[in-house]
Amino acid sequence: MPQPNAFAYRNLDALKEDVARRGLEIGFDDDVSCLGEPLVAGGHTIPNRLGVLPMEGCDGSADGRPGDLTRRRYVRFAQGGSGLLWFEAVAVERMGRANPRQLWIHRDNWEDFARLREEAVAAARAAMGPDHQPFTVIQLVHSGRYSRPIDVPRPVISHHCPYLDPVAKIGPDYPVITDGELEALEDAYVEAARLARRAGFTAVDLKASHRYLGSELLAGFTRPGRYGGSFENRTRFLLNTVRKVRAEVPGVTVVVRLGAYDGLPHPWGWGAAMDGFTGDPAAAPRDLAAWPGPHTPPGPTAAPDLTEPSRLARLLRDAGVALINVTMGNPYFAPHVTRPHDQGTAGQYVPDEHPLFGVNRHFTLAREIQRAVPEIPVAGSGYSWLRQFAGQAAAHNVRHGWVALAGMGRQAFAYPEYARELLEKGRLEPKRSCVTCSKCTQIMRDGGQTGCVTQDKALYRPIYLAGRERATKR
Repeated sequence: MPQPNAFAYRNLDALKEDVARRGLEIGFDDDVSCLGEPLVAGGHTIPNRLGVLPMEGCDGSADGRPGDLTRRRYVRFAQGGSGLLWFEAVAVERMGRANPRQLWIHRDNWEDFARLREEAVAAARAAMGPDHQPFTVIQLVHSGRYSRPIDVPRPVISHHCPYLDPVAKIGPDYPVITDGELEALEDAYVEAARLARRAGFTAVDLKASHRYLGSELLAGFTRPGRYGGSFENRTRFLLNTVRKVRAEVPGVTVVVRLGAYDGLPHPWGWGAAMDGFTGDPAAAPRDLAAWPGPHTPPGPTAAPDLTEPSRLARLLRDAGVALINVTMGNPYFAPHVTRPHDQGTAGQYVPDEHPLFGVNRHFTLAREIQRAVPEIPVAGSGYSWLRQFAGQAAAHNVRHGWVALAGMGRQAFAYPEYARELLEKGRLEPKRSCVTCSKCTQIMRDGGQTGCVTQDKALYRPIYLAGRERATKR
C-alpha cells in the first residue's frame, strides 16, 4: 500500500533540506567522478566503484539452469557498465532453493553458468570497450527457513524464533537442522564454489544475509551445540565455509554479502542491542506460546548494535575474504528495513518511519563495518529509494571513505544503464529511475519471473498482472 512519506523532491536541494531537518547523516556530492576510479579486491581490479547487487529473478529452469530471461537481465546489466556484477542467489543444493525456478549450480549444468558469464562479459566489453573487465561474483546460498524447492514451503531452520515461526506456521516441535547436516552443507558450498570457479567466475559470495540459513545461524543464541550459543559457535558455519573454500578451490576469490542487522530484537536477532539480556541462552524466552504470534513491525523492532558484526567482519578479513557487501533486514518479515520504499506489496504494513531513516541506516552501518575493516573494500546498499540522486549519495560515501563502492539492486532492474549514465553524464534521469513501488517483489510473491514493471513494462507488466489475477482467485 502507498506510504504517506513517499519520495516527492523536485530537486536535490529539497532533498538535502529534508535530510538536514531530520538530522540524518546522508550526504550528496555533485561531482561523481570518484565513482569512475578503479578499485582492487583480492588482487583483481574492479574498473569502477559501481555495482549491480544480486536480485533474484525466479527465471531459471526446473533443474536450476539460467533461462532466457536470466540471460537477458545479465546482458543488460553488463551493458550498463557496472564494474561489479553480482550474480543472484544460486542454490548449493536442490532443497535449499527458495522457489522452483531459483538458479542452482551442480555438475550437470555448470557449463550453462559459464555461458551466462561469458555472454555478460562480452556484452560489457562491447558497450564499455575491450579493456573493461567486470568483477563477476556468483552468490551461493541455502534458503533455510524460506526454502520452497518444489511446490510448497519446506523450511530448514537452524533454531526456533517466536517472531518468524508463526508466519510460516512452524510449531515448537518442528525439527532444526543438525550439527552433522550443517557440517555436510559446508562441503556442499565448497562443491558449488568449485563449479563456479570452473565456470569462470572471479569470486564466490557465501551469502550471510536476509535471514537465509547462513544469516539465521548468526542469530542462533538459543541454539545448542557446535553451531549455536556463543559468538564462536554462531559464526562457525560461515567461517568454516570461507576457510574450506579458500583451501580447496584454488584461484577463487571469496566475498560475503553480510547482513549487519536483521531488525529483530535480541536474542532472536543479529546485530541488535542486547537490551539487558545476559547472553545466557538458558535465560531467553523459550515458550513460543507465550508470544503474541506473528509480528508485523511498523518499524525496526530493536536498535542496531554492530559490536558482533564488526567483530565478524574482522574475522572474515583475517580468513581471506576480499570484499564485504553490507546489507540488512529480512525481506520476508520487515522488508522496509532491507528496501526503503514508497509502496509495499499487497497487504503489507505501512512503516512508521520515513524511508530516509532506512537509507540512513544502510549508510551509517556500512560505514561502521568499513571502519572495522579498512584493509578490504566494503560495498554499500540502500541507494535505490533516492532515485535520480542515488549517484550523488554514492559519490559522497565513496569520496569520504564510508564505503569503497556502491551497489544498486532495484535501481539496476529499472535502469540497467545507470552506471554508464553516471560515469558519462554525471547524473541519472528521473523518468528512468526506480520508483520503489515493490512490484518487482510482488511478482515473486505471486510466483512469476521478476523485473521492473514500471520501466520494462512491455515484458514484465503482463507477468505482474497475471500473478495478481492468480493471487485474487486463491
